[in-house]
Amino acid sequence: MAGRLAAFFKNAWAKEPVLVASFTIGGLAIILPIVSPYTKYATMINQVTPYNYPVPVRDNGDMPDVPSHPQDPQGPSLEWLKKL
Repeated sequence: MAGRLAAFFKNAWAKEPVLVASFTIGGLAIILPIVSPYTKYATMINQVTPYNYPVPVRDNGDMPDVPSHPQDPQGPSLEWLKKL
């Protein structure tokens, strides 16, 4: 089986090297992002990034869920990112 596959690829490379190269690059483009460590960390960062960012609001003191300052820490900690 492996011999037949190797013979097929050798024959294909001899006849159409551009097609073999393009299919190889296309296959790597599909496979490499799945196994890349960059994808793992990008996914982790995207999961903790908030979808809505704080908007300045006029606080009358009766809004407990609105932070007093836009840079007040809220949500999951990003300490793991600083330790990389």
